[in-house]
Amino acid sequence: MIAKTYSAGFTGIDPFLVTVEVDIQSSGDRNMVSIVGLPDTAVKESRDRVRSALQSCGFPPPKGSTIVGLAPASVKKEGAFYDLPIALASLVAMESLAPESISDAMIAGELALDGSVRPIKGVLLMVAHAAAQPNIRKIIVPKSNAAEAVVAAGDIPVYGVNHLVEATSFLARQTVLVPEPKNANLFTPEATSYGIDFSEVKGQLKARRALEVAAAGGHNILLIGPPGTGKSMLAKRFAGILPPLTFEEALETTRIHSACGQLPQGHALISERPFRAPHHTCSDVGLLGGQSTPTPGEISLAHNGVLFLDEFPEFKRSVLEVMRQPLENGTVTISRAAASCTFPAQFVLVAAMNPCPCGYYGSRQRECRCTTAQIKRYRSRISGPLLDRIDIQVEVAALSEEELVRAPTGDSSAVIRERVTKARERQLERFAGLPIYSNARMEPKQLRQHCELNRQAEASIRHAIREFNLSARAYDRILRVARTIADLAGENEISELHLFEAIQYRQLDKQLW
Repeated sequence: MIAKTYSAGFTGIDPFLVTVEVDIQSSGDRNMVSIVGLPDTAVKESRDRVRSALQSCGFPPPKGSTIVGLAPASVKKEGAFYDLPIALASLVAMESLAPESISDAMIAGELALDGSVRPIKGVLLMVAHAAAQPNIRKIIVPKSNAAEAVVAAGDIPVYGVNHLVEATSFLARQTVLVPEPKNANLFTPEATSYGIDFSEVKGQLKARRALEVAAAGGHNILLIGPPGTGKSMLAKRFAGILPPLTFEEALETTRIHSACGQLPQGHALISERPFRAPHHTCSDVGLLGGQSTPTPGEISLAHNGVLFLDEFPEFKRSVLEVMRQPLENGTVTISRAAASCTFPAQFVLVAAMNPCPCGYYGSRQRECRCTTAQIKRYRSRISGPLLDRIDIQVEVAALSEEELVRAPTGDSSAVIRERVTKARERQLERFAGLPIYSNARMEPKQLRQHCELNRQAEASIRHAIREFNLSARAYDRILRVARTIADLAGENEISELHLFEAIQYRQLDKQLW
């Protein structure tokens, strides 16, 4: 007898439906179990996990040879998602369950040897795809993943199970399972809390202002200063002043983290903007994504959030250079022999670095010990094209004695976030109907339309082009930053003052490089 049910898999973050078929032939070799359909090692090992789980639950092993088919056969299957559907389909093939009990079900879950159902990654992706199929009427997943599955299931009931016996009793109608409830308050961005606040930062008014501008327009920013001036402290608080995630952004962010198995235990949706801070020993595959079958890297895990690169020049040059295309396009395409996948990567880059190898070039507190050649070699690790893609470059100077001793007096993250959110609302209204959500993502057409300069401002930008030898990309980015500064001020026209502040944020690349 041939039993059939459905499961799902995914390549990168692109899901696909999998038809699971089990055929038990009593005339064949009693111990023969064959899995076909391009299974990887984890899928092939499911035959041993399923056999042990069935025996632990009191079910006799199949009599004869067993063939497990995973369709489509042309797509590689990876992971332990298929243990539970294979086990239940085997019970149908042995006539322990009725065929109709699983014929309209999407099932996914890893089995322990005692029959326990373990959580899996990528449930949100798989359920969202399965829920769109007309032949799926119910979804069975590990209990730990049930809340995540409900988010994407729509009107299809989701049943969470902890054990194989629980699943078989439910399908045999011996027990009743209550579908996982839909939580109406599942997504509450107002309740997010990062645990750290800008009000804890002493001094650094210029850097705080630059970070507010960066948050308001989604601009990349580079913080330069000697050790101990608060660069990392400022960067870690940056996510707290970004506007709250929308439901669509939360869903897209959760899809990526679910596919990587990095969704926090017990969380159905990510409600806070991601903050990723990889170590400077990170490889280009770790940052960009890759492996034999493409998987998202740090820049995709930072999608809709912040990517913080501390000790910026200490990253390998090859690692930094792979960010150039994602910073420009907001996506990254990984091509491998197995597949080619495109991942979203719209993040705000916050980078921090010392001005020289010892860290004290230009400092009034300690003398720099680096030679001119060492300083030049250190700074040359960051290429001009990459620096051009960083809209704001600001110096974080050492604090004075008065700033160190007195209590912080700056605005809290909540106050700054309110100003940033109002500026973003102006941008969303301006770009209504376009796939643009911040000034940093404006295309040349929008630049011409929304960044017109009056005569005085045009004269100032002409002088800046001659003075700093600005590239075309740097010129465009100055206009984007000036547009953001005007939005923070609630003004429709870019004035000379807005332009002067934007130009000021580009001076470091000419002073230091």
